Amino acid sequence: MTEIEALPHPFDGAIELTAGDDGLVRGRTRAEYMNMVGPFGGITAATLLSAVQGRPDCLGEPLSLTVNFAGPIADGEFEITARAVRTNRSTQHWALELVQDGAVATTATAVFGYRRDTWADAETDMPSVPAPEDIAPGGFPDFVAWARNYDFRFLDGALPGENPGEHPDSTTTVWVRDKPSRPLDFTTLTAMADIFYPRVFLRRGQFLPAGTVTLTVYFLADAAELAANGDAHLLGRARAHRFSRGFFDQSAQLWSRTGGLLATTHQLVYFKG
Repeated sequence: MTEIEALPHPFDGAIELTAGDDGLVRGRTRAEYMNMVGPFGGITAATLLSAVQGRPDCLGEPLSLTVNFAGPIADGEFEITARAVRTNRSTQHWALELVQDGAVATTATAVFGYRRDTWADAETDMPSVPAPEDIAPGGFPDFVAWARNYDFRFLDGALPGENPGEHPDSTTTVWVRDKPSRPLDFTTLTAMADIFYPRVFLRRGQFLPAGTVTLTVYFLADAAELAANGDAHLLGRARAHRFSRGFFDQSAQLWSRTGGLLATTHQLVYFKG
């Protein structure tokens, strides 16, 4: 193994947490995953999920995660409290808070549980699209630091360029994986659920002030299915449903390279303009 290969992946450094004697876990923002205002929401969500996974009393695997971005997260250190509010036979429910300087910046709830073999079916199929190797890489402007950590291959709905005009719908379809590549797990899947830029940018054909208010991820695959994907690209597709009075929703799906629906995600976003 070379010295470079031995270095931790930037993603793992960004979600790293240290446990204290007071029951809190502590982390800090990383420049590599900053957004235009504060850290990339996906890395915050992944960090919160990691805070539960690191608890000795955590049972099962993630089933869902809801993150409410209550206020800005400043560059620097933060603390996370994670409390199991109820444990049942199949599910365990968690409440979390991310605090900076005594003020709550983010709240979250997570549901973990045990998966069992049952009847199964899927009603949403992965779109038929060219392989990622056949699509040229594309991405975000250089000043969007977090996006440099991902390999994007847009099939449609790329970020608007100069003077593109309004778009008739808000759909984006894109292959994506970590850069440098990293084996898929629940934390990386959580972060990728938030790689879709605000849909209002595409509809209006321009950058507008916008930010996620609340984000939910539903995990539809188990750890073994994620591990089977390795470090291959995922296919993501996102769209909005309604823009009204300063807010809009957007939802997305993430499929494995072999076509398994791994997660769905839904969020509410505010915008101006």
